[in-house]
Amino acid sequence: MQTSVIAPDDPRAPDVRQLLERHLALMNAQSPPEDVHALDVDGLVDRSVTFVSLRSEGVLLGVAALKQRDATHAEVKSMHTAEEARGRGVGRALLDHLLGLARERGLERVSLETGSQPGFAPARALYARAGFAECGPFADYLPSPHSTFMTRVVDPRPAPVDDAAEHLVRTRPAPVTERA
Repeated sequence: MQTSVIAPDDPRAPDVRQLLERHLALMNAQSPPEDVHALDVDGLVDRSVTFVSLRSEGVLLGVAALKQRDATHAEVKSMHTAEEARGRGVGRALLDHLLGLARERGLERVSLETGSQPGFAPARALYARAGFAECGPFADYLPSPHSTFMTRVVDPRPAPVDDAAEHLVRTRPAPVTERA
C-alpha cells in the first residue's frame, strides 16, 4: 500500500514546475492562446491563490489551486494530473480537497473555466460528477466558444467520500492509504 498526501506546495519546486510546464503545453495545444487561462508559476504564487499537490510516496501525481475571487467566491485553477497517474482518482481527490478548503473558509460558491474541446471532456465530466453545472462567464472572463464555465454552491456540510477517490486524502496533511 502507498501513502498519498495532499498538502500546500511550492509551484517553483523543480518537479512541480515541470508538471506545470506540461500542463501549460497541453492547454496551449488544445486551445487558442487567447483562451488559455491556466496560471503560470508567477500567477500561482499570488497571495489570492492556495496551491496544493498530491504526492504518493513523495512522487508528484497532481496539482490544483483555489483562487479567491471575493469574500464568498473562489475559482479552481491549474488542476492537472500527471499523465501516468490518470484514472486513479487523483483529480477527484484534489477537487474534493479544494471544495473542503472552500467550505472551511465559509465560501458560498466555487467556479471554474475549462475547455469546450473534446480533449477537455474528461475534465468536464469530473466537474459535473462533483456537482458543478454550466454557467455563464464569471469574474473577468469573456464568452468564448472555446470555454466552458461551471459553478457550484459550497455545501457547508462535508461531502460524502467518492468511491473512486475514497483511498486518497481529502484533508491536509493527514496521509491516507492508497490501493496499490
